[in-house]
Formats: sequence, structure tokens, C-alpha cells
Amino acid sequence: MMDTVQRFDNRVESYVRSRPHYPYAVLACLVEQYGLGPVSIVADVGAGTGLLTRLLLTAGCTVYAVEPNERMRLAAAALLGGHPGYHSVAATAEATALPARSVDFVTAGQAFHWFAPPVARQEFQRILRPGGRVALVWNARREQGSLFLDGYQAITAQFGLDYTQVNHAHVVDAATLNAFFGAAGYRQHTFVNQQSLDLPGVIDRLSSTSYMPAPSHPTYPAMVAALEKLFAAAAQHDRVVMEYDTNLYVGRF
Repeated sequence: MMDTVQRFDNRVESYVRSRPHYPYAVLACLVEQYGLGPVSIVADVGAGTGLLTRLLLTAGCTVYAVEPNERMRLAAAALLGGHPGYHSVAATAEATALPARSVDFVTAGQAFHWFAPPVARQEFQRILRPGGRVALVWNARREQGSLFLDGYQAITAQFGLDYTQVNHAHVVDAATLNAFFGAAGYRQHTFVNQQSLDLPGVIDRLSSTSYMPAPSHPTYPAMVAALEKLFAAAAQHDRVVMEYDTNLYVGRF
């Protein structure tokens, strides 16, 4: 658990600068199909630097941003601290410190794969009001389809430290989701998302990923050199496009 919490400590600045936002379509789906709105109270668990929290706040929700990493909480508070609906909570998915039956939605953006699902499920059941829903969201990076995407994936495979152990695409599958949501099941929605990045943005984007070498790692210079070579080959007008499928899973217990 400590490694899971602390592994982003030296990546917060890169995370804030380079991680993709969630498309507005995610919020529209939650509002139109699941009743999220200004009266909703949301626990955004594993809130990190507040990317999903910020989107939820635009719907007028009250959001309790539950995050165990202090540096990430501080980054979120610097961005969102002035919003009346924002509340920062230093806690984990398995022990949120929120009162029983206190929230209408539990959300997790780019975070569920760090949880202990059986324990988190019990905790979410405890804090959800009757009829409450859980919404899990990931920006899933496309690994092929262009010179840049193919090359970026090759660099990830070459330099990744524990890529296959912690990347959500390798950790969370249909069996995991079925076990988590249980007999009530869940619905999946998928939306298109993308980023336009310059060279510093690409370096930041890769550096923000916990399974890649940090600047202090001996292979970091070689990784950056490979990125620079790829960018020179793939960029158009000094930009490249990172493409994502944003997957939203919504269910009740």
C-alpha cells in the first residue's frame, strides 16, 4: 500500500502538466443517463490531482476528493480549493473516512487498478446511499494506429519498469469488473479523447507514468533521447496527437 501511495511523489508536476482531461461526454452521460446533478454528493476516490473532480464540480455536485498521496492532494487543492463544492479528504479507497450512507455516487478516475477491489467494494457499499452508483473511468491510451502511437508504445515496452504489473489494461479485465460490481452488473460507455502535445509535453506525459523511469533513474536520458527521435520523425507543425478511448463503467451493487 505504501508503494502504491508514494509512487507518484516525484511525478506530480509532470502529472499536472501533461495528463489528459476527461471528455465532457463522460459528465453528460452521468447527468443524462444516471441522474448526476447539483444535488448529488460524490466521493471521488483516488482523486489524485483533481482531473475528474474538476469535471464533476462543473455539474454543481458536492465532491469529496479522497486521496492518500499528500503531494497530489496539495496539487488538487491549489487548483480547486476555492470551489465551494470541493472537499479534500486524506484517505484511501479501502477506508474513505466518510460517514455511512453519505454519498450518491462513488467515482474513480484512472485509479481503480490501485485499489484492493474486495475491500473497496465493502467500503463503497458502506458509504453509498440506497440506489447509489459507482462510476469507474479510464483514459485508455491507444497503442497503435499512427507512427507516433506505434513508436510511443515501443518506447514504453522498452523502458517500462513494471509496466505489465501495474498498467490498468493489464490489471483490470471483464472478470475483475464482474467480480467487483457483482450480480447487478454494469454498463460500459466509450468516448473518444485526444491530446495535442509539443515535445516537452510528450516528455512530461511519459514521465508522469509511474511505471516509467523517473528523471533520477539511470535509463531516463536514453528514454528521453528515444522520445526526441520519435517526435522528430512523427511531429507535424511541432505537435503530435496522443489518442485515447475513455472508458466509463457504471453500476450499482
